[in-house]
Amino acid sequence: MLIANWREVLKRAWSVRWIVLAGFLSGLEVFLPLIDGYWDVPRGVFAALSAVATCAAFISRILVQKGPTDADQ
Repeated sequence: MLIANWREVLKRAWSVRWIVLAGFLSGLEVFLPLIDGYWDVPRGVFAALSAVATCAAFISRILVQKGPTDADQ
């Protein structure tokens, strides 16, 4: 069951933003072999950045964040 203000949480929660970034970076890591030779990026860079973003999502999930009403004041 979803929380009542799930749309506001998706817009404002840093944990969600970090998770989206981690997914994007993971996608880049998968896409990287297709552009081999055009863009010289060492393997594992995006995977490492994705791990950092996932850790940041975990940390931001347990920290107190301003609620939707607190941010507008």
